Amino acid sequence: MKESRKTEHINFLPSVIVRNPHVQSILASSKMRVLTKSLFLRTAEEMIVPTSTGSKLLAFYSRHNNPKGLIILLHGWEGSSSSAYMIEASYYFFKLGFSVCRLNLRDHGESHHLNEGLFHGALLEETFDAVNSLANLSAGKPVHLIGFSMGGNFALRIAKRYSSFPQAVLKSVFAISPPLDPYKTTLAIDNGYSFYRRYFLSKWRRSLIKKQKLFPHKYDFSKMLNARTCMELTEALMPYFPDFPSYRDYFNLYTLKSDFFADLRIPVKIFIAEDDPVIPREDFDALDNNHFLSILRLKYGGHCGFIDLFPMHCWYNKIITDDII
Repeated sequence: MKESRKTEHINFLPSVIVRNPHVQSILASSKMRVLTKSLFLRTAEEMIVPTSTGSKLLAFYSRHNNPKGLIILLHGWEGSSSSAYMIEASYYFFKLGFSVCRLNLRDHGESHHLNEGLFHGALLEETFDAVNSLANLSAGKPVHLIGFSMGGNFALRIAKRYSSFPQAVLKSVFAISPPLDPYKTTLAIDNGYSFYRRYFLSKWRRSLIKKQKLFPHKYDFSKMLNARTCMELTEALMPYFPDFPSYRDYFNLYTLKSDFFADLRIPVKIFIAEDDPVIPREDFDALDNNHFLSILRLKYGGHCGFIDLFPMHCWYNKIITDDII
C-alpha cells in the first residue's frame, strides 16, 4: 500500500439524488448493481475450504489467467458471497486483472449444512484459517483482503493476526464500514430506523430456521423467533454458546478498542461515513492514523455505500485501486 494520504485531501461527494444515507445503504445491496454480471458469476469456481478447527467454509473463486494478485472479500452479517457489494467489487477487480475470491462466513449464503455449530461473530480462528488457505492460491502474487461491515471487523482482526507473521502473504487490508463495538451497533440497529431492525431480524430468522431444519436434533428456535429486537434474539441464543457467560461477554470478544490498532504490521485502511445509520460515529473518534493504519472519515456514504451516479460507480474501489496498483 502506498504511503497514507491525509484524510482531508480525499473526499466523497455523491450526487444529491443519492446523498441520503439510507439511499446509500440500500444501494449497497441493490441487485441492480449486478444485473450484467451473470456470466462472471457462472464461471466462478465453488470451493469448500477446510480449517484447522474442523469446520468448513464456502467460497467462490474467479481465477484470472495472468493475475496481478489475489483479492479476498468478506461480506457483512447476514450477507453472503452473493451480496451485491461483494459481486460488484469482485467484478471490478477481476476486470483490473486480479483473481478474486468471495468467502462466506459460517452459516451465510448456502453454507448452513457444512457445520453443525452456529455462526457467531467471535469465530475468528476458522475465518483466519480460510483466508490463509485461500491466500495460497496467489502463487506468490500479492494478496489483499476487503471486508464489509461485520466482514470488515473480521478483516481488521485478521490483519492483527497476520501482524505476528514476519513473512505474511497478506499485503494490505481494507475495511468498509466496520463496526468496532458490536454491542453499540446492535443497539443502533434496534433503536434507529425500524427498516434496519426488520431487515436484519428477517434475514436472521430465515437463517436460524434453515439451521434448525438441517439439525433438528440440536436446535429448537421456535420460541425465540418471536424476538422483537436483535438484542433480544442475541440474548435468547446465549444458551447455545456456553463459552460466553453473557451476551456482553460475547460482544466484548470482537470489540476493537483504540489500543487494538497499535501493533499492526501490515497496512490497513478503514472507510467510514459520518452518516452511517448503524455504526456510531463516536466509535472512531479515539482512533488516529499511524504508520500502518489509515482512516478515511467521509461525510457521506451511509453503510457500505459510497456510491455515485452518472456513471454509477463505487467510490472506494478507486481508492483501493490507487493503493494496490
